[in-house]
Amino acid sequence: MVTLPGIRSAPGKYSATWRRVAPALVIAAACAAAAAPEAGGQIQYLRGQNIAPSFDGWMPNPDGTIELLFGYMNRNFEEHFYIPVGPNNMLEPGRPDQGQPTYFFPRRNMHVFRVTVPRDVGKKELVWTITSNGKTERAYASLKPEFILDARGIYRQYTGFDVQGQVENNKPPVILVDGALQRTAVVGVPLPLTATASDDGIPSTTPGRGGPFQGTALGLRVAWHVYRGPGETVSFDPQQFKVYPDFLEGSPWTPGWTPPKIPADGRFPVRVTFSVPGIFVIRALANDGGADSFQDVTVTVSPAASDSARRP
Repeated sequence: MVTLPGIRSAPGKYSATWRRVAPALVIAAACAAAAAPEAGGQIQYLRGQNIAPSFDGWMPNPDGTIELLFGYMNRNFEEHFYIPVGPNNMLEPGRPDQGQPTYFFPRRNMHVFRVTVPRDVGKKELVWTITSNGKTERAYASLKPEFILDARGIYRQYTGFDVQGQVENNKPPVILVDGALQRTAVVGVPLPLTATASDDGIPSTTPGRGGPFQGTALGLRVAWHVYRGPGETVSFDPQQFKVYPDFLEGSPWTPGWTPPKIPADGRFPVRVTFSVPGIFVIRALANDGGADSFQDVTVTVSPAASDSARRP
């Protein structure tokens, strides 16, 4: 990895490090190494940068209500964020909590949540505000015609390709969590969860092409991940693949990554272990490369018995 001189302004902050450099490195001049990053000459940051929320578009529902789709761009390649709902993570007008995530993965994450608004919303805007690493940014959702989405538009956003041929018939995967969507758990004690998923087989399975703007692997894939709560305190068994773009390893955006074989019974079990108490949301996400579906489980985690006994 190559660290650029002159970028670091404080310990641990704004250090620019390239995760991958061009195979042919050229020259050094006066003790400074120059390298070409993989993404069109842009500097790539591992950490220290902020999150920019995004309004990804809107879709009309059959009942006349409107779905507003939100995502975000974490400008870091490695840094994750836990930002509880509050002044640093809120929507307005209305309740600050309208279903947005509190655990943020690196890079571009599209269509992470939706907010349903009435048909008479008119020219009003819904604003998502995020403050991270000392910087505040906002996404402004409105019903401007240029932001309207349909299945074709979503497919294009995910893959980078227009919809042609068989994929015009693509339907989102179906995923259902077995049992209650409200659970309890104890710190250190694995919580078993199972989801059942199915898809129409469109698009056909294709490995990831890798790199920015190259799209994702195609074909049904299912993974569990933390949607709300401090994600670094949660572990999954078996380990889940990354649900965000990582061009180096373990992600549908990694070159050559192929969706794992779907079990014959369509069931995806996992054991989730929490290392701290609190309220978490664990998401089961099914994505076929051109559309996705999810279901969330809210888990209230209590301290381990020994921890409770030690408290006065």
